[in-house]
Amino acid sequence: MNRSAEPLAFDIVARIAECAPELRSAERKVAALILDDLTGASRASIGALAQQAEVSIATVTRFAKAVGCRDVRELKLRLAQAAAVGQRFLERDTASDAPEPIATRVFDELQTALAHNHQLLRQAPLAEAAAALRDARMIYVFGMGGGSTALADEMRFRLVRLGRPVATYQDGLLQRMVASTVSRECVVIALSTTGRVPEMVENCKIARSYGATVVALTAPASPLAKLANWLIPIVAFETDFIYKPSSSRYAMMMALDVLVTELAVSQGDESRELLRRMKHALDAHRGGGDRQPLGD
Repeated sequence: MNRSAEPLAFDIVARIAECAPELRSAERKVAALILDDLTGASRASIGALAQQAEVSIATVTRFAKAVGCRDVRELKLRLAQAAAVGQRFLERDTASDAPEPIATRVFDELQTALAHNHQLLRQAPLAEAAAALRDARMIYVFGMGGGSTALADEMRFRLVRLGRPVATYQDGLLQRMVASTVSRECVVIALSTTGRVPEMVENCKIARSYGATVVALTAPASPLAKLANWLIPIVAFETDFIYKPSSSRYAMMMALDVLVTELAVSQGDESRELLRRMKHALDAHRGGGDRQPLGD
């Protein structure tokens, strides 16, 4: 990739996520540290970054250049700019300012998260992941924790509409049991915003050992990402506004929707006929117009 031909301004978070799979192991530690805490990384010295990532100072310098920065100073500047995107919606200049409505705060953070993750999805191997789902004899969706647990079922609902054989498992022990039964004709979809849940990583390792294809919707520099056959990257953008649920749920849902839409389009007439049948069955039951959602 020709970095010199690119404009001066670029999205450093998207760049790190894009480069992470190709970095050396030590440099991926720096990437993971930065993506976990943009603000902290932007304020830390090069020595502190190296110490926290458990790498050498030279590794931090190589990392900065690998992601398109001239040096660590430029890297920290770009990180500070990226971190400020979310923080500016939470900070007011004076105490007398009228507080922002909650709806505005939530919307602004969601918009920021979706915009950054949209850039990542444009580079993701969606067609390859969709082909794996289309050809799978069985699809197992793993999710753990609040957001991923709910979205595992969301993935199942979307895939069922397209005639895919799919089941969801949110319990770590059940995931482990299922992972031991898979074969080369199976696909495991792993949902994890951080990609660092020990049970999830271990269960995907087991599935890979028996030949299953792993499609991971997760952080690009994470242990889970390293296991994936096909990585659909997700980067969380969290701010100091601690009362709001994580906006990363929306980033994962966008990735989920894009992947499933890619699958639906690739199936062509098959998808169209299945969706027609479902719409017919729903309208016969509830009534309504042609533009009502396919579901409720």
